[in-house]
Amino acid sequence: MPTTRAAMPWLIIVAGSLIAMMTFGPRSAMGFFQLPMLADTGWDRSTFGLAMAIQNLCWGVSQPFFGALADKYGTGRVLAASGVLYAAGLILMANASAPIWLHIGGGVLIGMAIGAGSFSVILSAFARNVSPEQRSMAFGIGTAAGSAGMFLFAPLSQGLISTFGWSDSLVYMSIMMLIVPLLALPLRGNANSGTQSQNQFKQSVGDALKEALGHKSYLLLTTGFFVCGFQVAFITAHFPAYLGDIGIEARYAVIAMALIGFFNIIGSLAAGAIGQRYSKPYFLALIYIGRSITVTAFLLLPQTPASVIIFSAVMGLLWLSTVPPTNALVAIMFGTRHLGLLGGIVFLSHQVGSFLGVWMGGYLYDRLGSYDSVWWLGVLLGLFAAVVHWPIRERAVDRGVPAAA
Repeated sequence: MPTTRAAMPWLIIVAGSLIAMMTFGPRSAMGFFQLPMLADTGWDRSTFGLAMAIQNLCWGVSQPFFGALADKYGTGRVLAASGVLYAAGLILMANASAPIWLHIGGGVLIGMAIGAGSFSVILSAFARNVSPEQRSMAFGIGTAAGSAGMFLFAPLSQGLISTFGWSDSLVYMSIMMLIVPLLALPLRGNANSGTQSQNQFKQSVGDALKEALGHKSYLLLTTGFFVCGFQVAFITAHFPAYLGDIGIEARYAVIAMALIGFFNIIGSLAAGAIGQRYSKPYFLALIYIGRSITVTAFLLLPQTPASVIIFSAVMGLLWLSTVPPTNALVAIMFGTRHLGLLGGIVFLSHQVGSFLGVWMGGYLYDRLGSYDSVWWLGVLLGLFAAVVHWPIRERAVDRGVPAAA
């Protein structure tokens, strides 16, 4: 055990975890800006929902490209760009005088910033520097840090909005993001660096894509992760407004998002530990079933402050617990050489789901006056995801030579 602890690259893990906290925090608090922004500008929820949907889509589309750039030119450079893009997007969003600027700043720029500073980019750096036995736990730590960002930024953003207003709050948050380039310094290596580089299977980007896109388990994993994005992005963007619609006091929205973030930390760490010991595909299937049961119970039982707290705690345990086993499966299947790219493609599917979850939430609310149809669609998709994950094989792709798993 002492040897294992000594071998863990804690500087890289801590720096990457702090970046995950910074990049995940503000975007998870966007729902708190919706109502005050719309009250000042007169825009409708579809306008804000479209901006957040564009953010999620740009996050997903840009992530494989940023992952490939990190694999080739260095993770640190890509993460530094993330901080600058994030700051610029928040500034533009704060000063948006028309919906187009909200869509460019809060949508395109912040979406690209999250893509550059996402879990796939950070966790690929972790994977290059820890042993395969340590990988799932390292992924759990990095994911938990993103959860901590959600936990911290929920009350922080609401406190800033109450004190300074929504526009100035976005400016202050943009200044915080300029810390990210400094934190990126310890993560300067690329795919050919790190303690695991000598174990990598050498292949081109084109060969890696061809191999992955022809691999049944990888395609199933990618399909299932779409559902994760749909579910969590809808709740992130619309849950505060939903609670207001059903007559729950606004302070419970802050409590709910903070609880999701707090229990997310526990769930992510637990997922990292469980993923090291048990079947990752079966574990993922159970997570999606658990989400569907949790949402169904919340919708059918009386909705009170107490039920909001219970729902948030349980959903928090299941929130990002999908990330460590999903990324670990990609690393097991194909090794770490192109993990930024291949993990990014899986996350692109997640973000297509996020786009639809956020956009459909606003669109259907404006037309039906309720979020219920999107809630129930998420329940059905959760059951679909459980079925999709069950046949995934947790083993390295057969290349005819020893693979780096």
